[in-house]
Amino acid sequence: MAHPSGRLPSPSRPTARNRERLTTRFTETQTGIPKGMPVLLERALVSGAGGFVGSALVAHLAVTEAPLRMGAPDWTEQLGTTNFQDATIFHLAARVHADDDDDPAFLHDNVDKTLALARAARRGGARRFVFLSSVKVNGEESRSHAFNRADKPAPQDAYARSKSQAEAGLAMIEGLDVVVVRSPLVYGPGVKGNLLALLRLCDSPWPLPFGALDNRRSFVHVDDLARLLIDCATHPDAAGRTYFAAHERGVSTRDLVAGMRGALGRPARLVGVPARALEACAAFAGQRARMQRLTRSLEVDASDAARELGWTAQIAFENALEDMVGSYRRLPS
Repeated sequence: MAHPSGRLPSPSRPTARNRERLTTRFTETQTGIPKGMPVLLERALVSGAGGFVGSALVAHLAVTEAPLRMGAPDWTEQLGTTNFQDATIFHLAARVHADDDDDPAFLHDNVDKTLALARAARRGGARRFVFLSSVKVNGEESRSHAFNRADKPAPQDAYARSKSQAEAGLAMIEGLDVVVVRSPLVYGPGVKGNLLALLRLCDSPWPLPFGALDNRRSFVHVDDLARLLIDCATHPDAAGRTYFAAHERGVSTRDLVAGMRGALGRPARLVGVPARALEACAAFAGQRARMQRLTRSLEVDASDAARELGWTAQIAFENALEDMVGSYRRLPS
């Protein structure tokens, strides 16, 4: 049941012995998950536990940390010594950026390591493998309808292609229950990347040229995404399926920027510049693709998760902005 404010109750964050701050790691728990789930997780292993999504998932699982690091030079040896028996694997770790869009590091980190982990999990007797993928597997723009699981993959960059290839490889592994979650942009406290850059831009006194952008983009709060990942791990009917994570309310760039500025205590100060003009100007600076992420629509249909798992995003857009701005205010200046 949703909290009256639209927020999830804050999970307790247990103190872990020998805590290490690692970019990519596995986390193990024997404590299970909150009551009401169809299956209790007796053992869970989380890669990317130190990341934005991973830290939220770890908090909801109330886990303690184990020293397996997929980013370490000996990651293959560590796979051979990990106890996967009856474990649920949450594979969140991924390479998101590289100097070159065709950098082979995307294939190595996002495809080779994913499949090696899945095969090791299958050999070790794991019960389920939950893979965090991206809506970018479907493409960069939704035109006639919101993307859903029936749409064919159409990845446009190296990151998206690597996620698509990892999904295809996982589908070929027999003897392991795999669930794929394709996520749009994730917001919430501690947000990073493009949304943090946009937040910093909004925290300025200057007028911004986004007043004419009436596009639609899907978002999901990090805590709502964590709940979906847990539902995919525990629901008996989730195995072998792909789910999209998103709040049912799509948001235009105009409303996003105005909302950010409002949460920051600033006036909106938006100027109505047409999308084509913004894209043309950005092209001169070699930033057309980046601008198109602001001007174009990218919506997903999360109704499969609602119908089959009973999951819906609970945290409202306004509350998510408050979370983002609150954590942004606490960043060192």
